[in-house]
Amino acid sequence: MNIDSLKKQAGEYAADFVKSGMMVGLGSGSTAIYATRRIAERIGSGALTDIAGVPSSRATEAAAIELGIPLTTLAEGTRIDITIDGADEVDPDFNLIKGGGGAHLREKIVAQASERLVIVVDESKLVDQLGATWAAPIEVLPFGWRAQAAYLASLGAKPELRIDGGVPFQTDQGNLILDADFGRIAEPAALARQLEARAGIIEHGLFIGMTRDVVVAGVDGVRHLRNPRPNL
Repeated sequence: MNIDSLKKQAGEYAADFVKSGMMVGLGSGSTAIYATRRIAERIGSGALTDIAGVPSSRATEAAAIELGIPLTTLAEGTRIDITIDGADEVDPDFNLIKGGGGAHLREKIVAQASERLVIVVDESKLVDQLGATWAAPIEVLPFGWRAQAAYLASLGAKPELRIDGGVPFQTDQGNLILDADFGRIAEPAALARQLEARAGIIEHGLFIGMTRDVVVAGVDGVRHLRNPRPNL
């Protein structure tokens, strides 16, 4: 079974968590788009009504408009019922690394405004420790970005400026991304606090203590993992 098929299974499974009348956070990336498409299909068939979507990137917004999903913004509603999004890594404590597509700032804003964050992945994204397979994306202001790279290096990372088509990648906000390879991250919450304290770092791709559900598609089918912590 190929990876795209697994992504499709996970995304479509999670899309069925959406109920009529919900405000729905629409995640970004190659797995979350399958959930968005499935939500659109259910709206089109009449199975879902009174849905308002909040896209987490310009790309997702364009896809949702094309699919006919009614959209809203956080300015028009104070709370999102459910957000379905992907991840680059998921650890056993339901912590994540996100930002492979460069949308983690908006994704985190949407996730933090949500009652329930559901992450959809194929089984290759499950790791025993964050940083095992993926560098942490760090969104930084273009002004003084080399100082942020030096700061990340002082924390033990190997930062690289993300390049796209031979030029620096720009986020939806016009910022840059430093992909910081920390290796295996022993204390992701502590690292997150260090990153958040640094001026010039706009947002990082560590999502700590935010995920309630993980839907995992693998060769043996789809698994629905539930975070046992009651505060989520």
